[in-house]
Amino acid sequence: MAGLVSGTQLCVEEAALQDEAEARASLVLALRRRGVGARDVLAAIERVPRRLFLAARYHRLAYEDAALPIECGQTVLSPSMVAFAVQALKVEPGHAVLEIGCGSGYQAAILANIANRVETLDRYATLVDLAERRFAALKLSNVKAHHADGLKGLKTKGPFDRIIATASVESIPDAWVEQLKPDGFLVAPVGKAAQPQTLIRFQKLDGVGSAENLTVVRTVMLRPELAKNL
Repeated sequence: MAGLVSGTQLCVEEAALQDEAEARASLVLALRRRGVGARDVLAAIERVPRRLFLAARYHRLAYEDAALPIECGQTVLSPSMVAFAVQALKVEPGHAVLEIGCGSGYQAAILANIANRVETLDRYATLVDLAERRFAALKLSNVKAHHADGLKGLKTKGPFDRIIATASVESIPDAWVEQLKPDGFLVAPVGKAAQPQTLIRFQKLDGVGSAENLTVVRTVMLRPELAKNL
């Protein structure tokens, strides 16, 4: 009887894994239809199990193209938002990337499948701890989460080839520009709270920056300092 139960359980687990693989493949096809063409980005999204970055009650929605709640009252960005932003960042295999706003760690895991090194930070210690556990579970040794003030960047680990922010700022902080390498790209939502913002791509060229408007988005504002709780 024990052998029969174990065999049944194994079949159920294999079926679940197959269902998840199919769901990830379907998500990638949907992203392609929405205009995401970067093969490295799509491959990373298909490889990373978004389910791992969500509470159990949201697992059934893991591969829907929707933003979902996570710990500390925050959200994980929709897969299409992640795909568009990472594609716009133009990450190459040898790059060092700084992510402002780790959240669940999902986007950092996507970046870690493309870049050489990813440093991600968040003001919530709880989110940093959970993200580190998820990176370890996925055996991602090239990504590290830090408990830090996002508006200050991460000077000790810079400069960076690419910088990406998951929350909005009213203007790009000087600290980010200073930590960006020459010819580097920075992608971030810019605008005011409770209003539509613009996802911009900033490039640092010969000491002068140029910004390109990519699309309209709506995200939370990046808050200063470390969270006193959580």
